[in-house]
Amino acid sequence: MRQKLSAFIKVLNFESIVWIAGLAFLAAYSPGVDRHFTICPIKNLGFSFCSGCGLGESISHLFRFQFMKSFNAHPLGIFAFIIMLNRIIFLFLKSIHQYQNSTAQIIGGKNNG
Repeated sequence: MRQKLSAFIKVLNFESIVWIAGLAFLAAYSPGVDRHFTICPIKNLGFSFCSGCGLGESISHLFRFQFMKSFNAHPLGIFAFIIMLNRIIFLFLKSIHQYQNSTAQIIGGKNNG
């Protein structure tokens, strides 16, 4: 069992881990808390409007089933969330496929050797 888990982790796509970590952060994030620091380069340059600002807060509201607050934070938050989930599922299924191929090659190599 330990070898199977180790083999699966080796073929697990790093991008999926990053997306999962990002969603986990947004799930733990407290929306509505006044923040004074932003990593948004557009806001840091002094512009008042940024089309991407509010997406994280919107997704965070979605984790709390606050759909109207989510829409008010950013109208495209639910679509961004769906796209991220779709990407995570795609990468995870790709990793499973690679794992199955690698284990099939190992088993085939043992039978031929």
